[in-house]
Amino acid sequence: MASEKGKVAIIGSGLIGKSWSVLFCRAGYEVYLYDIDEKQVSNALSGILESLQELEGKGLLKNSKITSAQEAHKLVHGCSDIAEAIEGAIYIQENTPENVDIKKKVFVNLDNLVKNDDTILASSTSCIVPSRFTETLKHRKQCIVAHPVNPPHYVPLVEIVPAPWTESSVVERTRAIMKDIGQAPVTLNKEVNGFLLNRIQYAIIMEGWRLVEDGVCSPEDVDTVMSKGLGLRYSFMGPFETMHMNAGGILDYCEKYGSNIEKICEEQGESRQLHDSNTAQVVHDAMCNASVPVEKLEERRTWRDKRLAALAVHQAGQED
Repeated sequence: MASEKGKVAIIGSGLIGKSWSVLFCRAGYEVYLYDIDEKQVSNALSGILESLQELEGKGLLKNSKITSAQEAHKLVHGCSDIAEAIEGAIYIQENTPENVDIKKKVFVNLDNLVKNDDTILASSTSCIVPSRFTETLKHRKQCIVAHPVNPPHYVPLVEIVPAPWTESSVVERTRAIMKDIGQAPVTLNKEVNGFLLNRIQYAIIMEGWRLVEDGVCSPEDVDTVMSKGLGLRYSFMGPFETMHMNAGGILDYCEKYGSNIEKICEEQGESRQLHDSNTAQVVHDAMCNASVPVEKLEERRTWRDKRLAALAVHQAGQED
């Protein structure tokens, strides 16, 4: 089955590689999934079909031209030859381990093999800025980070991070592709350590950590504040829109509450140690007792993904 939208290459057939494959074939792109381990590719193809069938069952295939999981799956091809995988691809998504030396090696290989000056070379890295592994490449202007959130077929955010030398047209085309496959891209205007999601996430983690370490509350209470409080409205609107709606607009909110926010945030400036700390053991024990023991984490992850799937179905209905 040939695709009118074009060919994409997915480098790495692990969890994120499989998810990208699902997103692209669901949207009608022809997908070549590459890995050095042929058995892993074979297993990934089976996993992709299962994910597509699950999406079909929930009405989340999201493409009028792709009417079934089987039809979408026909667009995915396993591949053990990286040159074959990327030949003629309009977009390449790398999904190797979070290690800058590995990224450099993979991108040097892609740089030597890619023939088209229009092909986008994207990385799924969650924290390594693209300038660290693309600076010496011939095709560096085509390189960019497109960082998804796990699991990408239920959590649509993608962080787009250009290097200083990435062409603006590459940024624009990457955004367009992400929107076309049903994702919600955000674009960084410049490189910053941790990107957007992790910087915001880590700020929440650090404040929760301080509150527990200072004896203000329990780890379970921090999680309850998010899951039964902030998280409910944050699943539909961000903090700025929340501020906007909780007063007569942002200016009114800042006038009414700005001084108090500034005073509280001055108290929050001290960073705390997470590794090798007594607090780490306290939080770990609390999570094991109140949430789930370590040996049952995989079962809990399955529960999480089911809840995210239900939320995705709900939000898709709200958009109609």
